[in-house]
Amino acid sequence: MPTSATTSSYAVLALLDLKPWTGYELTHQAQRSLRYAWPKSERLLYSEPKKLVDLGYATVHQEDSGHRTRNVYTITKDGRQALNEWTSTRTQPPRFEIEALLRLLFADHGSREDVLRALDEFEEDIEGHHQAIARAMGSYLDGGHPFPQRTHLSVLFATFHIEMFKTIERWIEFARAEIEEWPTTQDLGMTPRTETLTRLLAQNQSPLTPETNLITPQEKYPSRPPN
Repeated sequence: MPTSATTSSYAVLALLDLKPWTGYELTHQAQRSLRYAWPKSERLLYSEPKKLVDLGYATVHQEDSGHRTRNVYTITKDGRQALNEWTSTRTQPPRFEIEALLRLLFADHGSREDVLRALDEFEEDIEGHHQAIARAMGSYLDGGHPFPQRTHLSVLFATFHIEMFKTIERWIEFARAEIEEWPTTQDLGMTPRTETLTRLLAQNQSPLTPETNLITPQEKYPSRPPN
């Protein structure tokens, strides 16, 4: 008895609705799109198509490719109906999994240099994603969208990510300036600077906005011990 379809199942099913794919092609397409909305589906790409076949939502046939055969998956009528029904169901709450933020949350177990390095790595990864989407948008202007009838959806999707990446990049710059003024990662507690930031957040104001960030970190963190 096959298990029920999950969000990852529907993500793969939506790709199959575009055209039949081999497992390899599904993986490549997921790297272009699904990774920016539902990255866990990438890890399940080898099992999800088989599940969809078991559920009757897809069929599979083999075709020759040189000296090898490959499985090609195609959506069924029941699969399209299930996909259409899924679009009207309640969405799952968003979840963020960012190891650099986890490192920051527990930075008191390491040094300032450790958490600053984690931010540098985070910034490098975000910049890579940011540039990849910007390049994709450039390719669309040259007719490079693989499914041009869906360009309006892809561009709105990309707008969310570009704006999110810009916000993350601004936050990394802000966080780096704060941490560089910490004398240590341990036991700083409610310093005057931390109180200022907390009050802004309690009033739903952004510390990243220059006009609200009136006290500089250099002024209000304890002095660093001499080297």
